[in-house]
Amino acid sequence: MPQYKAPLRDMRFLLNEVFDYPSHYAALPNGEDATPDMVDAILEGCATFCEEVLSPLYLTGDQEGCTIQDGEVTTPKGYKEAYAEYAAGGWQGLAHPKEYGGQELPMSLNLLKSEMMGTANWPFTMYPGLSLGCMNTIYLHGNDKQKATYLPPLIEGRWAGTMCLTEPQCGTDLGQVKTKAEPQADGTYKLTGTKIFISSGEHDLTENIIHIVLARLPDAPKGTKGISLFIVPKFVVNADGSMGERNSVKAGALEHKMGIRASATCVMNFDGATGYMIAQPNKGLEAMFTFMNSARIGTALQGLAHAELSYQGALPYAKERRSMRALSGKKDAEHTADALIWHADVRRMLLTQKAVAEGARAMIYSAAKLADHMVAGAAKGDMKQYEHYDDKLGFYTPILKGFITELGLECANIGMQVFGGHGYIKEHGMELIARDARIATLYEGTTGIQALDLLGRKVLLQTRGKVVSEFTNIMTAQAKPHLLDGGPIGSMARACFKRALQWKGLTLRIMLRAAKDRDIVSSACADYLMYAGYVMMGHFWLQQALVANEKLTKGGGKETPEFYKAKIQTAEFYFDRLLPRADAHKKSMLAPTDTVMQMDNEHFMFT
Repeated sequence: MPQYKAPLRDMRFLLNEVFDYPSHYAALPNGEDATPDMVDAILEGCATFCEEVLSPLYLTGDQEGCTIQDGEVTTPKGYKEAYAEYAAGGWQGLAHPKEYGGQELPMSLNLLKSEMMGTANWPFTMYPGLSLGCMNTIYLHGNDKQKATYLPPLIEGRWAGTMCLTEPQCGTDLGQVKTKAEPQADGTYKLTGTKIFISSGEHDLTENIIHIVLARLPDAPKGTKGISLFIVPKFVVNADGSMGERNSVKAGALEHKMGIRASATCVMNFDGATGYMIAQPNKGLEAMFTFMNSARIGTALQGLAHAELSYQGALPYAKERRSMRALSGKKDAEHTADALIWHADVRRMLLTQKAVAEGARAMIYSAAKLADHMVAGAAKGDMKQYEHYDDKLGFYTPILKGFITELGLECANIGMQVFGGHGYIKEHGMELIARDARIATLYEGTTGIQALDLLGRKVLLQTRGKVVSEFTNIMTAQAKPHLLDGGPIGSMARACFKRALQWKGLTLRIMLRAAKDRDIVSSACADYLMYAGYVMMGHFWLQQALVANEKLTKGGGKETPEFYKAKIQTAEFYFDRLLPRADAHKKSMLAPTDTVMQMDNEHFMFT
């Protein structure tokens, strides 16, 4: 089983050398305490917790899984103790307001914490992770009493939270929600209905669980305009903040899943459960999606996490396992066979994992700076700032969520491939990473939904291509000073410059075709998203290579020159071996829609 080691050197490289997070934090209203020393202490402390506490529970948690009896869920051995240590360390309130017991540090620091925790043990991380959406929703849309009642214990980690959206008849199309909310004389509501796929819906880690639930009032309009949002606690909270009677919400079953078995994914039954409206009537969907962009960054982290962990498992195996001689001649003369890492195809797989993990980390850390500004705007009630950065982040998020999770799944499968037959055996843990990675492309919207959101909504409908122009202008501005450079830097800069112009042109071509053929948006969107992902990652690989090259040429990398050399070499691999995949997506997205739509439905049959 891979023993997780936090990639602190790469994290610090991005934070301090590529994205200048110290200056970024100094300019934030809540960044005063996020000094370089404080950030380092947080990184080191979280790394220790992840390596020593969470990582050892990853395989055993999968083997044991969760169990349910009479609606009560028991988590795997060690989870309660690990969660207690997590809560005692103050990790849950890292980025939440001080007035409710948090530390009020920038949101991006919470993301760094989540990356390490998620890579060490994704199923465990889902328990505190689901609480974040609950806390953010209450903080932004709850009234003063609701904030005072629910936020302190949630931020302390004494209570947990969920987000209850999906029902048996609807997932993405929430306009079909049927759960009912009947108003009561005392101002509360009685909720009745069934929610499915509810992560952390029931567990034994906290004394209370606060559900955020979508439901309909009796006179609600049809569709998404008639959905309201409610707080439904597992235990009703008394006026003095103590826990009262058990509410009429119960886990009916645990979902039997392919992966993340240590995370309790529940069918939740609401049988006249007491609830409290949050936000305005029939405006629940808007409130629920307030922090959806940041939530999707959290899911993109899973793609990064599984690419990183699979690489950490595959690399030592490739160095230790021996098979045949390298085609270029004997490498390990003292042994009867050479290590796997000498074989070019194995090196290709390892470099793919490394390039994806480090490229994805750069993409996410760049987006996290936008999220910091977005959250800062919301915190001070500056909705103009909030909306400005939410829009900018909205362009990133479908690419991050869709592209990175797809590549994270690929890298998890590559890890199994490096192990050969041993990768299929449970004791090595590589098949576990692949099973857990599979869900990332599905929840928070499948890759197809992300692609439609990107091309149909963000690019065509909302901005008429403006968001692509803005980002590709950043790409060309970075590449332009280096177009005449020699060596790998010049080659990479020219490739980025060309791709930026190409991306603009492709967007215009699809926009023009969509005016006559509406189906082109749906038939081309998945390829468009993947194309965008490869090009965007290329931009961030060039950015990393430029910094590394400057360190080497100006003598700033004397202490760790091998780190900067490896950065440039990994960037070269990305541009030579992975970025060309964009050409296939380009060709496919421009193919005629007829080949997708021409067959009669009756001809989809078994033959």
